Amino acid sequence: QVQVVENGGGTVQAGGSLRLSCAASGGTYSNYNMGWFRQAPGKEREFVAGVRWNDGRTNYADSVKGRFTVSSDNGKNTVRLQMSGLKPEDTAIYYCAAGLDYSGWNDYEDGAYDYWGQGTQVTVSS
Repeated sequence: QVQVVENGGGTVQAGGSLRLSCAASGGTYSNYNMGWFRQAPGKEREFVAGVRWNDGRTNYADSVKGRFTVSSDNGKNTVRLQMSGLKPEDTAIYYCAAGLDYSGWNDYEDGAYDYWGQGTQVTVSS
């Protein structure tokens, strides 16, 4: 059984930075694409950033481009999300997810991911 565990999060003032980390363990495979999603109160879960296992290619939601950076330890199923220039609208529960790669993979689709973490709260005060 694969377990996905996030660390980090907390409360920060607008303009500040936070770093989230995540590890997927317990699986047989190492070819997991990793992604970050978030869900704010009263809103649907949305894609934030993703990284491909084979070439490290990254993808970002338009709302976080230039402010967030996702990175991974190739072959170790770990991923980090460095968040800078945080805004109050970034306040949400952030979820890490892992999914076995397949042809036609789309980072944005939460249904593509097989395993999810419990989520970690990020609060940005104005």
